[in-house]
Amino acid sequence: MPKLLYLITEDWFFCSHFLDRAVAARDAGYDVLVLTQVTRHAQAIRAAGLRLLPLDMDRGGLNPFLEMRALWDVARVYRDERPDLIHHIALKPILLGSLAARLVGVGPLVNALVGMGFIFSSRGVLARTLRPVLQLFLKLTLNPPGSRVVFENEDDLRDFVAMGLVRKSAAVLIRGAGVDTRLFQPVVRVSRPPVVMLVARMLWDKGVGEFVAAAAILKKQGLDARFVLVGAPDTANRAHIPESVLSRWQQEGAVEWWGARERMHEILTEADIACLPSYREGLPKALLEAMAVGLPCVTTDVPGCRSVVSDGDNGLLVPVRDVAALATALAKLIGDPGLRQRMGRRGRARVEQEFANERVIAETLATYREMLV
Repeated sequence: MPKLLYLITEDWFFCSHFLDRAVAARDAGYDVLVLTQVTRHAQAIRAAGLRLLPLDMDRGGLNPFLEMRALWDVARVYRDERPDLIHHIALKPILLGSLAARLVGVGPLVNALVGMGFIFSSRGVLARTLRPVLQLFLKLTLNPPGSRVVFENEDDLRDFVAMGLVRKSAAVLIRGAGVDTRLFQPVVRVSRPPVVMLVARMLWDKGVGEFVAAAAILKKQGLDARFVLVGAPDTANRAHIPESVLSRWQQEGAVEWWGARERMHEILTEADIACLPSYREGLPKALLEAMAVGLPCVTTDVPGCRSVVSDGDNGLLVPVRDVAALATALAKLIGDPGLRQRMGRRGRARVEQEFANERVIAETLATYREMLV
C-alpha cells in the first residue's frame, strides 16, 4: 500500500475540504496519514479509517523560533513515516513541509495553494512588507523537481506560472473541494421577507464589513429584507473581526449574526440569496454549496469568486470593496424573485457539471496515480 500523508494546519479545515478525497484515496488502496493540529475533529478523522498524527503548528504565527520547532517536528514525522507521497495544503504547510521533505529526502510532493491567505489579500503594512519575502520562499519551495502544484482557479495558476514560481508542466487545476450534490439539494423557498446570507469565517478579508455597510444602506432605503451573517471569528487569522464588533452590528439592527453553524445543507435552505464580497479566494466552498441548493449569488469580481459566478448567469459580480455596487446588486435580486429562481437553477446546473464531489475526487486521485508511476 502506498503511504499518502496530508500536512494541513487545522483538523476542521481538513474535514471540511479534504476528508472526502482522503477517504476515496483510502478506498483506492492508500495508507492515509493526516498530520495536523488537533482541536475537535480527531474522532471524525479516525472514524474515517485514517491515521491521525497530532502536530503543534500555529497557522497565523510568525515567530521564527516556533516555526523552526514546527519544521523540526514535521521533518521528524517525515523521517519516521517515509511517506510515498505527501500532499501539502495551504501556504505554511507548503513552506515548512517542502523544506522538511528536502531535509529528509522524501517525496514526491503535491503542493496545494488553497486560497492565498492574509499576506496576499490584505492592504496592510505587515502584509505588504511580507509579500515579497513570501514570494521568494515560494520560489524556493513551491515546485521542486517531480512535484505538482494544485490551483483552485485559473487566475492563480496563470499568475504563478507567469511569475516563474511554477513550471507550466507541473501546474494542475482542481476546482475546489467539491460539493455533495445529493446532500445539498434545491428547495422551494417561502421566506418573507427575502433572506440574504453571508456564510464565511468572520474576517474583514471576506468582505463582511462591506456586507454590513450595504445592508445598512438598503435598510435605510426601506427595502424589506433580512441580512444574515453565518460563521465565527477565526482568531488565528490576523484579519478576524472581534465578537464585540459582530454583536454591536447585530444590536444596531442592520444584520443578524447567527454565529457558527453545522449542517449547512439545512441552514442554506433558510436563505434566498447568497453573498460573499471577498477580497480574494481559492474557490469559495460557501458559494458552491449555495449554488447547489439553488441560490443566486452576489460576489466580487476577484480570483476564485469569478470562477464560480458568471455575471448575469448564476449571479452578479461587483467590484471589490465597492459598497454602493454591492447594495445595488443585492437590491436587484431582492426585488426580482423570478430572476433569483432563474439564476438559482443555473447555479445548480453548474455545480452538477463542474464542481461535484465525484469530479474533484477523480481529478485528485488521477494526480496521485500519475506521480507514483
